[in-house]
Formats: sequence, structure tokens, C-alpha cells
Amino acid sequence: MIRKRPRLKTFDYCGRHHYFLTFCTHQRAPVFTRAEPVDLVLDQIVRSATQLEFAITAYVFMPDHLHLVLHGLSQNADLKACAVLAKQRSAYEYSRIYGRRLWQPSYYDHVIRDEEGILGFLAYLVMNPVEAGLVERPEDYPFTGSLTMTREEMIAIIRNVAPLLLVR
Repeated sequence: MIRKRPRLKTFDYCGRHHYFLTFCTHQRAPVFTRAEPVDLVLDQIVRSATQLEFAITAYVFMPDHLHLVLHGLSQNADLKACAVLAKQRSAYEYSRIYGRRLWQPSYYDHVIRDEEGILGFLAYLVMNPVEAGLVERPEDYPFTGSLTMTREEMIAIIRNVAPLLLVR
């Protein structure tokens, strides 16, 4: 397990950029199999993202990890501060309710370059529960969503704009 993932030395992680993030649960415990812990953690992540000027374009809570696509809304949007605050707040609330540790140290990040676009990342996120064998169709997985569009709109965008990305 990597205790601290190195960040890009030539990039400051601030501003109007898109990011793909992954937070893994402590010891890869299957924490996110029920709505209660998902809602608890999502509330704290939304609170942190909003405070630090990020939009949550998409998320999927897998049993033992969380994927997020975030978008900085201003030049002040600081991804590193947002990730730390989101993990701290959600870990605190989770520990308070369930009495257990929530996250592994650090997180995985990918700065989504303009030429990459976000469609491939959205497709990966939407199809993750299908690929993991949790459901047969992305519409059937309850812990996928977005704060910038409905679940249905997100899935439709992927199906209509990038249908080849949804093929197994």
C-alpha cells in the first residue's frame, strides 16, 4: 500500500481543471453496500467540494472504493485541499457513527487533460459496477450519480455520445 502517492511536481492542482479521483476504504473493507454509509459519506464530500469550489460531475461508490470526477469552478479551486477535507470530514462522520476507520491513506488522482475529455472517465465510472459483476446494466446500480446532471442524463450521454465506451 502506498502511504502517500506522489503528485505531479510541475502542476499546482488549482484552477478550472477536471480530475478523476479514487479513494479506497481501509483494508479494502466493503463499506459501501448500503445506502446509509453512502449517503453519510456523500454528504461530507458534497459539503467539502462546495466549500472549496468544485462541482461533482460524477461519482460511483463501489463496495470498497469511491471514484469521483470533479471540476474546479474557479481559479481558487484547490484539488489537494478538497481531497484532504473530503476524506477528513467523511472519515470523521463515518467513525462517529460506525466506530471504524474509513479510508486508506492518500488517494489516486488523474488530471484530465483537455484533449482527453471526460467522456472516457464517465464511461469507466458508469460501467464500473457492471464490469465488477454487481449489476447487468448501469441503470441498476444505486450508488452512481452526479451533482451536475441526473443519473439518467449521465448514462444517456455516455450511451448516445460514446456508445463504444460502454461495450464490454
